[in-house]
Order: sequence, then C-alpha cells, then structure tokens
Amino acid sequence: MQKANDLGRSSTVLEQDSTLIAVIEMSLSSWLVAGIVPGLDRHPLKKLGADEDALIQLLHRWREEATKCGHAITRIAVAFEAGRDGFWLARWLRARGVEAFVIHSTSVAVPREHRRAKTDRLDTEHLKRALLGWLRGEPNHCQMAAIPSLDEEDARRPNRERENLVSQQTSIVNRLKARLRLVREQIREIEAARLQRLQVSESGAHAMVKLLARIIGVGIETADMLVHEILSRQLRDRRAVARYAGLTGAPDESGKRRREKGLARAGNARVRRGMIQLAWRFLLFQKDSALAQWFRTRAADARGARKTMIVALARKLLIAFWRLTTTGEIPVGIKLRPVA
Repeated sequence: MQKANDLGRSSTVLEQDSTLIAVIEMSLSSWLVAGIVPGLDRHPLKKLGADEDALIQLLHRWREEATKCGHAITRIAVAFEAGRDGFWLARWLRARGVEAFVIHSTSVAVPREHRRAKTDRLDTEHLKRALLGWLRGEPNHCQMAAIPSLDEEDARRPNRERENLVSQQTSIVNRLKARLRLVREQIREIEAARLQRLQVSESGAHAMVKLLARIIGVGIETADMLVHEILSRQLRDRRAVARYAGLTGAPDESGKRRREKGLARAGNARVRRGMIQLAWRFLLFQKDSALAQWFRTRAADARGARKTMIVALARKLLIAFWRLTTTGEIPVGIKLRPVA
C-alpha cells in the first residue's frame, strides 16, 4: 500500500500512448531537452537557451507531431534535477497545464566505472530511465522533491540569506585575521631589526635617532622617520628645513593684495604629517617647555587659531630637532629620558 505523500513513485497510472515525456539537463546558459513522444520511433533531442517560453513551444510542437501520428496527448510530464535553478520552472510549467517534477540528483542511478563517460546527452538518458520508472510506479526507482509554493519559498528566504551572509562574514573575518597576523609579524620583524641596528651602531644617523628618542613624547618610530627623511640631509639653514617639510606658507601678493593661501605642501608629506601629529603629542608630554608655553600664549586669545598655530608649533619643533641633532642644542624646558 502506497503511503500518503510518497514521492518515491507515481500514484497516477501511466498511459504511455497518450503521455508526452520530457527531461531537461540544465546548465547556466542552455538547456538540453530530451523527449519520449508517442508515435515517433526516434527520441528527439533539442538544445535551447535558458528560456521557458522556448521550452513550452517545443513541448507543444512535439505534442502536435504525436497527434499527426494518431496519438492524442492528454498528459505532458517534464522532469529535471534539483539544483541551482530551484523550483520556479516547475511552478511555471504547472501553471500551464504541464506536470512538472524535480528529481533528487542523488537518487538517479548512474554507472560506477572509475572513468565513465559523462555528457549532457548521456545524462538525459539516465533522467529518462529514472522518470519512466517513477511514472510506472516502480518503488524507489528515483525520489522526487516536494515543490514548495512561492509563499513557502519566500518564508525560507530570510533565514537562508542570513545563513549565507553569516558564512560570508566568517570568511571575510578569517581572511582579515590571517592578513592581520602576517602584517603584525612583518611589523615586529622590522622593529626588531631596527632596534638591533641601533644597539650595534653609535655613529651617524643611529646616534641621531637615539638622541631624538630620549625626548619624552618622541618614540623610536617617529625619531627614525625624522632622521632618515630629513634630519640626516645636509640642509643649509632653518628655512630650508621648514621648506623641505612643506611647513612654510604660500603667500599670494600682487599689488595691494596680501593674503595667505595656507601651507605650500610642496615638501615631504610624510615629514609634514608626522610633525603635525607630534606637535599635538608634544603639548601633552612637554607642557613646561618653552615651545608649549609659546603655543598656549598665542592660541589662548585667538579664536579658532589652534589649527593654524599647531602648524607653526610643528615648524618650530622641527627646527629645534634639527639644531639638536646638528649642534647638540637642547630646546629650553624639554625633558629628556635618562641615558640607557
């Protein structure tokens, strides 16, 4: 006795002389349709684009050919494997009077040779045998999938989309973690190599880096950047130092017009960015220095002048560092770390 909702075999008697049977091997861009048409000795095979209208026209044409051969078609059965295309085609065909079935791929019997031939044409032959056995009512010949309604699929979509997005999120996070770990290892290697060079050398640029790093608020990274980007260069005076860093103004003077267009930004951008960041940090760590007091005095009364004055402080600070590394002159009020 057949169980209710048993999708392992058909409950409808197969009248093969009045039933048009077709199977579809589906790919991303094309469909291969194979048919069993009553009255025709041959089994027609037609390749179509992924177009449902062309499919229904092909089925109607085969039905007309069967009618000409004296076989009135009362039933059209179409099947394809479950996969990427989902169930929309089955619902579309059923709405047009075609019995559509979706076969579980794992339930189709295939040869088990190690190097068996596999083509779309051979796959349609396997599908035809599976569908014919199912239509005849042979138990466990193949298994059909239950075709959900559009509302049922819509109800499943949020959870499935969320699952897919969570999977993508996990993949992205894992890739970022792997990349972040590699970058951190490379940073540690660079910093370790730099510290080793500073320990074994006491002359030239290395001595400048150690001297700057003694200033509270200046780290090894900033000191190394300043020395190798600007302070180790043979610049003739303080104006050349400020101009190389791009911390000088860009005046616009013509006739009676006198205005300032801001920073020239024609020098070393890395030094300019580093010095402006260091100037803000300098105000926190060197509050009692003469330069910090000069900044507070100038910026206290002028409204909105802090951003302008911080550039001026960065320029004065860079010149003070240049004098420190070239002549050994320590800026007034600056606190130094003890010699290690």
